[in-house]
Amino acid sequence: MKTLTFANGDQLPILGLGTWKSAPGAVYDAVREAIRIGYRHIDCAAIYGNEAEIGRALKDAERAGEVKREQLWLTSKLWNSDHSRVGKALEKTLRDLQLDYLDLYLIHWPVPLDPSVTFPSKPSDILSPAQQPYAATWRGMEEVARAGRARHIGVSNFSVKKLSDLLPHCEIKPEVDQVELHPFFPQPALVRYAAEQNIHLTAYSPLGSSDRPAQMKGKDEPSLLQDPVIATIAKVHGVTPAQVLLAWHVTRGIAVIPKSVSPARLRENLAAAELTLSIGDLERIDTLDRQFRYVDGSLWTPAGGPYTLQTLWDGP
Repeated sequence: MKTLTFANGDQLPILGLGTWKSAPGAVYDAVREAIRIGYRHIDCAAIYGNEAEIGRALKDAERAGEVKREQLWLTSKLWNSDHSRVGKALEKTLRDLQLDYLDLYLIHWPVPLDPSVTFPSKPSDILSPAQQPYAATWRGMEEVARAGRARHIGVSNFSVKKLSDLLPHCEIKPEVDQVELHPFFPQPALVRYAAEQNIHLTAYSPLGSSDRPAQMKGKDEPSLLQDPVIATIAKVHGVTPAQVLLAWHVTRGIAVIPKSVSPARLRENLAAAELTLSIGDLERIDTLDRQFRYVDGSLWTPAGGPYTLQTLWDGP
């Protein structure tokens, strides 16, 4: 499988297994099956609520001789209420995942919360950048990297502006930005900027996240999997629309983390990493940009809070 290479020589498998929305009881089997069939990149987060179960799956796979720790790339994320206690939060994640270190630790959102809450119930639960500066959170990230508890550190949901504002304060630069990316929202400016700064990108919601919570969905939102351009390209190659969407990221050199707990879908997704799209395919996909986000961040923008959608994303 194609990999993305870091400055120290570490290599990130370009296609991994996402675990957001993977229910307790299902994620264990999904991780075990994924490892058996060849996945070596697993994307986790404390807020997903399933890291302990993933940890059991990882440990059992290692005990069964299916994989060695050093063959895996394991990512997790710092939740919003833990911006002021990075080390403590990471230690909890490491205990749950039964690991001595992470390959990659990300700031999940550039939206710090009051440490006493998990999700905001009132605008004052959301802290402004003045109350909890991104640079202060990043110092905590650098500390866990220096301690060897995270081999690489990065961010998630950071715009070009937020990255450029953060970089002057960094002794260790962010090495990854995990963001929503797909043909309806390709973010060309961010892709260019990340390449200029040697920051790798990881794409979430690459298939449209149709199973995300109902409160996160809009009326009559467009379907990536039913788009006629994607369907036509899939038919030409004899593959599924999902495989075309995943191969689009791989072709662009962007890591991608589709979620599934179905053994058949796990295999289908993994096979997409070997699909080669033509220049013509890519040009047709380039026409699909709608500036449409499936995860719009509106949870973080209540009236009276420190963020609007414009200041959260610094643009569309």
